[in-house]
Amino acid sequence: MLLAPLSWHREAPGRFGIGIAEWHVVNNAMRTSLQPMRTNSVSIVVPMCNEEESIEILRDKLSLLQERLERDFDVEYCLVDDGSTDSTWELMGSAVPENAGCVRCRHEGNRGVGAAIRTGIGASSGSIVCTIDADCSYSPQDLYSLIQRIVSDEADVAVASPYHPAGGVVGVKPWRVVLSRQCSRLYQWLSPLKLHTYTSIFRAYSAEAARQLQFSSDGFVSAAEILFCVHRDGFRVCEVPLVLRARQRGYSKIRILRTIWAHLTLMLHLMRTSVASRQRSGAPRTARVLGTPPKHISPIAVRARLSEEDTSIG
Repeated sequence: MLLAPLSWHREAPGRFGIGIAEWHVVNNAMRTSLQPMRTNSVSIVVPMCNEEESIEILRDKLSLLQERLERDFDVEYCLVDDGSTDSTWELMGSAVPENAGCVRCRHEGNRGVGAAIRTGIGASSGSIVCTIDADCSYSPQDLYSLIQRIVSDEADVAVASPYHPAGGVVGVKPWRVVLSRQCSRLYQWLSPLKLHTYTSIFRAYSAEAARQLQFSSDGFVSAAEILFCVHRDGFRVCEVPLVLRARQRGYSKIRILRTIWAHLTLMLHLMRTSVASRQRSGAPRTARVLGTPPKHISPIAVRARLSEEDTSIG
């Protein structure tokens, strides 16, 4: 759906010591890989926009994540440059650990984090697809706990949840916490999908859930819309309590008024959909079943996360 007609071109080994295969995803993409992905493989999508200051930190964090994952999975990193005007495109390949595959995708103009996620998922090849923040506001190492929910078949989508009672927020500006938390509370009230957090993009998806995604939002509100789409289609969603921390370098790309308006629009859509559904059937629609009935998994608390020493806050 996202891939334009493929045009393959192999080059001599580059600075990573491996050959490069090139094709087009939306505007521009580049893949490096040591070998074909195995059945138990993980693709990690990282949307990026003007993140040159954060790439060094991202490299260190991904290296630790790679050490944890590579014993059990082939890993590829799908890095999406969403119209950066700095050196993100030139530098972001250096964040990829050794012995991992890499897909680099580029939007010629800034289209939003939702569009970058759509592009990254479309370019991924793993049996599990993850999305993470480039600023490491969630520790990438924590992704392992989300992946385990998918591997164990507890859920089809696992979501980081700082607003869960066992989660937490450290160092984030109060106005951002208020905006995100209040949005989540309103979504919890309006939606049949009952979670504590709807606005985090730090997630793991089964391949089926990821590649069946059809959502329209290109901006930050896509995080919530994606959850409603997967729930509507009968996929099982669970949340994993984690800690959200302030970014150490760079700056947030969120546009406050535009994001608030987009959330309000989505909430209005949820209200209209709920009313129309009740009028048609008189009862909530039954979701499609995948193996077992859709359910919300009781999250496993992340112990002592708030008390651990964190060096990532500037």
